[in-house]
Amino acid sequence: MSNLSITPFDAAAILIVLAATLGYLNHRFLKLPPSIGLTVMGAIASLIVVGLDRILPASAISHDIVRFIAGIDFHTTLMDGMLSFLLFAGALHVDWSEMRKGRWPILILSTVGVILSTVLIGAGFRLIAGLLGFDIPIASCLVFGALISPTDPVAVMGIMQGAAVPPTLQATVAGESLFNDGVGVVVFTIILSVALSGQPLSLPHAGELFLVEAGGGIALGLVTGWIAYKAMHSIDDYKVEVMISLAVVMGGYALASQVHVSGPVAMAVAGLIIGNPGVAHAMSDETRDYLIKFWALIDDILNSVLFLLIGLEVVTIPADGRLIVLGLAAIPLVLLARGVSVVGPLALMRPFLSLGKLAPITLIWGGLRGGISIALALGLPDGPARAYALAATYIVVLFSVIVQGGTIERVIRWRTDPVRE
Repeated sequence: MSNLSITPFDAAAILIVLAATLGYLNHRFLKLPPSIGLTVMGAIASLIVVGLDRILPASAISHDIVRFIAGIDFHTTLMDGMLSFLLFAGALHVDWSEMRKGRWPILILSTVGVILSTVLIGAGFRLIAGLLGFDIPIASCLVFGALISPTDPVAVMGIMQGAAVPPTLQATVAGESLFNDGVGVVVFTIILSVALSGQPLSLPHAGELFLVEAGGGIALGLVTGWIAYKAMHSIDDYKVEVMISLAVVMGGYALASQVHVSGPVAMAVAGLIIGNPGVAHAMSDETRDYLIKFWALIDDILNSVLFLLIGLEVVTIPADGRLIVLGLAAIPLVLLARGVSVVGPLALMRPFLSLGKLAPITLIWGGLRGGISIALALGLPDGPARAYALAATYIVVLFSVIVQGGTIERVIRWRTDPVRE
């Protein structure tokens, strides 16, 4: 690989082949849930590479992989492409009618909750880093807080459906996760621009940017989703209708970047429109089947590549034991911040709306970190803070997917066990 020039197509081909190979091995032998299996396999692959590099110091394996990964423009690929597909695909599966019942918890948890979590994690990360001897600017710590705050419900939704979790709580978990992804990306973008500029954070200016980005994203998503809905309603051809959905994602996201509004928020809103009134009233059964399966496949492929990348990215992180300690210390910090940002708002809303006894534990322990956090971490520009964020993100996501994802079913069933009543 040392003498080869890696084109974008070559990079995509390598990643897809690796993801397919590891996915096959997981399905054939490990039989773990896909997200957990790919995370484990990616981690094993990276450990093998690191091990070979230590055993065979004369080999260029690690150097070649580092060079390969460094040659990928993560910021453009992930921030300007992959996120739009991930958020649209996630929005398609959210039940609008049930989500409306939990709209206030969704709204508050995905805005106030994300901002509160970002601040708590950023402050805690700065404190822990200082104790370990790292001098990380507070803005960079807040960037980590913003990228690790969004949650991913994919691994939890199937479990909740089989564990007698009320539909409104299921929709609240999915809706909150969907919108905290969009809001998290907006907060991340604002704080990252401040960190890169070196200027102090102005709360009024940040608030104005937030309202413009998020509000503009909602408006754009409503317009593009409505246009797609009307177009799909007027025809019955699954090939053209799937193409329309693809056009919404790619064209809508490109337009959002041109008018400087949040593309992720726009795609989440457009996905809700196409996935609810669109699926119910604008599509035949054949079109509905093709469209849902197409976007489920896109979602699986992108998540597979992301989980593989975060495993391989470990090879590029400096060999400093303190980074492992920093990442391990970030696990309880992230869980604590998630607990405060969930329990506080739920307690304030209890006189007006209660989601039941399962809500706190489901939202906290079921708030897995996944593809969005990985994409944002990988998309960070080169600099000293990138290594800290990548190391901590890798360890937190690994714990989240394997430990939380592997035990959430037992936790939910334990909480719903009638013997405990």
